[in-house]
Amino acid sequence: MLKNFYGSIIFTIICLTLAGVVGYTESGGALGVAATMVFIAAILGVMETSLSLDNAVVNASVLKDMDEKWQNRFLTWGIAIAVFGMRIVFPLAIVAIAAWVSPWEALSIAISDKTRYEEIVTGAHVGISGFGGAFLMLVGLTFFFDDDREHHWLGLIEKPLSAFAKIPFSPYIATAVIVAALSLLVEGSERQTFLIAGLSGVATFFAVEKLGDLLGGEEDATGKVVRSGAGGFIYLEFLDASFSFDGVIGAFAITNDILIIALGLGIGAMFVRSMTIALVRGGHLSEYRYLEPGAFYAIIALAVIMLMSIRIHTPEIVTGLIGAVLIGAAFWASVRHQKLFPEEYEEDGDADAILPTGDVQPDVHTA
Repeated sequence: MLKNFYGSIIFTIICLTLAGVVGYTESGGALGVAATMVFIAAILGVMETSLSLDNAVVNASVLKDMDEKWQNRFLTWGIAIAVFGMRIVFPLAIVAIAAWVSPWEALSIAISDKTRYEEIVTGAHVGISGFGGAFLMLVGLTFFFDDDREHHWLGLIEKPLSAFAKIPFSPYIATAVIVAALSLLVEGSERQTFLIAGLSGVATFFAVEKLGDLLGGEEDATGKVVRSGAGGFIYLEFLDASFSFDGVIGAFAITNDILIIALGLGIGAMFVRSMTIALVRGGHLSEYRYLEPGAFYAIIALAVIMLMSIRIHTPEIVTGLIGAVLIGAAFWASVRHQKLFPEEYEEDGDADAILPTGDVQPDVHTA
């Protein structure tokens, strides 16, 4: 399993070295500043990794149903988009749109006027929180509003939620109501911004779902459409973008240097990739059956935090700890259940692991 992280470790060393070079260059040769930049990049990498534990589990839950070709495309092209697109291009796009300037001018602001750059990006917080929070809320509710799920972790919560699956478009209705209710906490023009952004998140999720079904939808044994191929790839890219919103905004609490932010968050993105590979190729989602619902609880928690951030600021370390605690509890519950009921795992046909070659290794639990 450790071999899945070799690439991330090498990437981390390269990024931290570059962070030192950036600090040394920008300070005119001050070694203390260079060391500080290395430390900040490392902190951002740890923060992004902790915030993205649930992202890795959800990525793996989609990737396990995709063929080897599209798995590899997401793990190569997808990570490039995640590191370059969301950690560099996305903040610049916010500046360009908010300040009504060209992308080149936005880049100039980011490099030469870091204070203004930070003010513009953080000033777009209400819209980002509305869009990202609504999208993630739909991701979580769509998972729980499903009456075909075989295993429930917290039955008292999940079984009643699954009953909502009988209501057409129930996740969309619930999310739209939540966004509309929370908009009352915002005053003036920001209320309209939040509403438009939140409803845009709902519309985007619907469009991604339908596009995913059209491009790569296949029905499983229950008749449910499973994302695969290009559809799964697009869904995962939008999902990663939503997860990245809080990390990008939260990074400004530590530094306003776009290069250091990109390097630090890039480290976190690479470790998310490694965790995703480890989960998919090790078959651990079947082995630890409550890990997946635990991740979706963490997603809903993150969505709530993002939506409520219009009035209540939650430190990034608290957000990361909430996700880590939920996933840790789900992992512990999975291990405990496996020890108490080993016969269920011996009969589980979903316990196949995907090898690095793309072949299937059967009976991973009884080996």
